[in-house]
Amino acid sequence: MQVVLDVQAQVQQTQPAQSGNLAAMFHKETMGDALQGLAMLIAGWNENRIDGVGLGRTIKSLRALDLPELAERMHKLRQIDEG
Repeated sequence: MQVVLDVQAQVQQTQPAQSGNLAAMFHKETMGDALQGLAMLIAGWNENRIDGVGLGRTIKSLRALDLPELAERMHKLRQIDEG
């Protein structure tokens, strides 16, 4: 759970990669997708499961936000769940 909360805090601190309205809109939408995926993971955690859809959504969004290290950390949750 701590990993999810840490990733959530880091996502909330991100800024658009470029200036301009289009970049800001893309960033806001992608950040929203990441946060929604993380919320799905938290809800699943409360039910003692890892939400695969939420995890996939989070990983995809983290990569789009150019946060590959965080995406890899989240991907490890899937490996833990399968192991």
